[in-house]
Amino acid sequence: MKKIEIYDPAMCCDSGVCGPSIDPELLRVSFIVKNLENKNYPITRHNLSSDPQAFVDNSEVNEMLTSVGVNELPYVFLDDKLMMTNRYPTNEEVAKWTGLEISELTKKPKVRLSLHTKGGGL
Repeated sequence: MKKIEIYDPAMCCDSGVCGPSIDPELLRVSFIVKNLENKNYPITRHNLSSDPQAFVDNSEVNEMLTSVGVNELPYVFLDDKLMMTNRYPTNEEVAKWTGLEISELTKKPKVRLSLHTKGGGL
């Protein structure tokens, strides 16, 4: 399996899908990352706000940040090789890298709701 690492710009939360307006691109990437994690696929996503040490520890990322700043984030690596900057991989690119079907990557999570009231009844 090929290892995928994503170095995100500073965001309010790890996925970037919070706040009053959600960026559809961040939502798409969040689904892909979660689906790959659920399959125990080696994928890591680093947020500059919550995981700045990862940006320091990776010498290539550190050098790029020093030379071009944060405007070229996100950086996407495949097996420690820089594949792209300033954009996220497409569904097709991730499918090619992982050997998985696009439908497996973009599956929306099932959410269960349960209603609880005081006294145990509805």
